[in-house]
Amino acid sequence: MNRMAQPAKAADNTSEPLLSVRDLSVAFHQGGDSQMAVDRISFDIKRGETVALVGESGSGKSVSALSVLKLLPYPAASHPSGKILFKGEDLLSAPEAAIRDVRGNAITMIFQEPMTSLNPLQTVEKQISEILHLHQPISADEARKQVLELLDQVGIRDPRQRLNSYPHQLSGGQRQRVMIAMALANRPELLIADEPTTALDVTVQAQILELLRDLKTSHGMAMLFITHDLGIVRKFADRVCVMTKGEIVESGPTSEIFANPQHAYTKHLLAAEPKGEPPYRAENAPQVMRADDIKVWFPVKQGFLRRTVDHIKAVDGLSLTLKAGQTLGVVGESGSGKTTLGLALMRLIRSEGQIFFEDKPLHELSFKQMKPLRSAMQVVFQDPFGSLSPRMSIADIVGEGLAIHAKGLSAKERDRQVANALEEVGLDAATRWRYPHEFSGGQRQRIAIARAMVLKPRFVMLDEPTSALDMSVQAQVVDLLRDLQARHDLAYLFISHDLKVVRALANDVIVMRAGKVVEQGIADQIFDQPKTDYTKALMAAAFNLETADSGVVSE
Repeated sequence: MNRMAQPAKAADNTSEPLLSVRDLSVAFHQGGDSQMAVDRISFDIKRGETVALVGESGSGKSVSALSVLKLLPYPAASHPSGKILFKGEDLLSAPEAAIRDVRGNAITMIFQEPMTSLNPLQTVEKQISEILHLHQPISADEARKQVLELLDQVGIRDPRQRLNSYPHQLSGGQRQRVMIAMALANRPELLIADEPTTALDVTVQAQILELLRDLKTSHGMAMLFITHDLGIVRKFADRVCVMTKGEIVESGPTSEIFANPQHAYTKHLLAAEPKGEPPYRAENAPQVMRADDIKVWFPVKQGFLRRTVDHIKAVDGLSLTLKAGQTLGVVGESGSGKTTLGLALMRLIRSEGQIFFEDKPLHELSFKQMKPLRSAMQVVFQDPFGSLSPRMSIADIVGEGLAIHAKGLSAKERDRQVANALEEVGLDAATRWRYPHEFSGGQRQRIAIARAMVLKPRFVMLDEPTSALDMSVQAQVVDLLRDLQARHDLAYLFISHDLKVVRALANDVIVMRAGKVVEQGIADQIFDQPKTDYTKALMAAAFNLETADSGVVSE
């Protein structure tokens, strides 16, 4: 029988929970040491209900969710206490064969990063049909039919054309839709979604959330939704459990938690959104960067002789001016050309057009001639862990630029400047002999900022510097960047798809799409009175998920 043709399960909000977690503890063991990651938490999920587990990184959210399907690295992980009852049966004490029957069948899971969750060596059809074959006696033809129906359900255009696609050939939103299709293949009763939208643009995020809401209703599923984004929780969850340091400190109906939070940590999370205004920019401030008609075209080559048959116009005729003390926000979806523009201004990739840095024509300078200017033009990257060498101490990482651009400094003076830079970004200078893995995500980003600031730059390109951080850490980094800018009169090029962060930092905004400028002007005007449909869709997705028009910006 075609399971996709079965009628949707009706949502059952009776008093008997579908999933009941009771006094669950999780401990991790290394050598002779044990560390408690989750400490006696309890919550229920009823049929058809969405329960959100919210909290910052390290609070125990994902560990709790992975425990439901026994996906933790046993025996390194253990459960000193607790039960996980699914329809009355304890999954923690169930034999492995019984758990395998539940995984991917009655309970499924969507992970945060689809690119690492999908097999890069298997096609879309192979990966989805494998789930069907594991749990159903089904022919290859029937499996293909169900795969096509699933891809159509999750909004993949031309699903037949995507059957033989590999994950790297799909966009981020399409990969997440394929993950959802895999999760829905056997019509689960409970779907666990672990930060399913964190890595996505705001418009794609709105589409995925709307898709999950519709599928949950039509399939009658219950959902455990894990996130640190309270804006999503407010619109998506029926009940909320707030976690910190392995404990649930507050739980209840979503409306009550948001209207009247009781615990200090919940109040902290609700107040953690980036706020404030960008530093005032004087109209007569000196010009730091100017670009006229910038183009970055990548050739598309085909045939045996590799002739150029077309171009990918990553940046197509963009002009801008940036003054001291000003933040220019560059926003748009992935692939719009934001980072390419920044790399072109830094002369890290080739481009056409004119680029002036403090009246110096960068477009006329060679790589060697650019070197003396590098200290005045710095970059802070998106992923602080990936941009910091794991083999170097923090002192060496922050001091590396000084060793190149200030060779006359003594070792003692260089160390003093490194210590000052770390203290300026809010880090204890005594920690400079540690390594990146010994710091949290927010601390690593402060280290990356210190590495840039130690050279006393006048222009800083900030490429998605807060997207990998929790909400409260985002707010701290925004405050730090605002303070450093006001103190040193810095010019920022702030690249982001998070419009809430851009609004808190930017004086002016450029909206990009497919390499072109869609809209450009003063930040308040762009945010409050957007003129184009594309900008309106971005604003709706960022500030009011329920009204986002997924038809304007789609996969």
